Amino acid sequence: MSNENKSIHEFDVNLICEYFATVERQGPGSPEITMKALSFVDNLTDESRIVDLGCGTGGQTMVLAQHAPGQITGIDLFPGFVDLFNANARKLNLQNRVKGIVGSMDDLPFQEEELDLIWSEGAIYNIGFERGLNEWRQFLKKGGYLAVSEASWFTDERPTEIDEFWKDAYPEIDTIPRKVTQMQQAGYVPVATFILPENCWTEHFYRPQETAHETFLTKNAGNKAAEEFIANQRHEVQLYYKYKDYYGYVFYIGKKL
Repeated sequence: MSNENKSIHEFDVNLICEYFATVERQGPGSPEITMKALSFVDNLTDESRIVDLGCGTGGQTMVLAQHAPGQITGIDLFPGFVDLFNANARKLNLQNRVKGIVGSMDDLPFQEEELDLIWSEGAIYNIGFERGLNEWRQFLKKGGYLAVSEASWFTDERPTEIDEFWKDAYPEIDTIPRKVTQMQQAGYVPVATFILPENCWTEHFYRPQETAHETFLTKNAGNKAAEEFIANQRHEVQLYYKYKDYYGYVFYIGKKL
């Protein structure tokens, strides 16, 4: 990564949340991909307990709720995201079975074997893929499902620039076969694995941010940290278009043994 671009870890988390609260999605994905991942999950009923960990403002959670039965809890560390999550649930008249709460994915408020489905799109990296798989498993019923999307390498070798960028942003990034092996070792049967298509990055994640960049810079005029953050976001976009053949997000769906 070039010297003029900071690591994402160097920015104030409140600044990051302020920015991402202005866009529908906080990570790559799409309604179609949420529904595709859901199609591999069986046996959900109106009594099913579902949790979306790192739910953000709930873009994917609301799609999940519109296509799956059961009670859904969204959990996110940031109160601003949770407020927007619950507002979105009310707008869609889902508030009777969809609720967002403030919480941490490494300290979940559930009993052992309470959940039928654990969902997490683009957020398990906050705790780490392998740790998340192992620690969350206790909360799933036998035969329950875990569905997460995770940054992954598509190749064993890749250019130094993108390798260094991602190893700084998320040291646990790894190849798809290694991620599947980690899922098996954690006690899940791998049910499905698929790469998110390019439009999950371009159409649904990066393009909506083009307007958000300008709005954020106007709102934070003269704020050097805000300017550097947007420069960092734009650099990430450039890297994606340059190196998209080497990495992306992958959905991993597993069933607890």
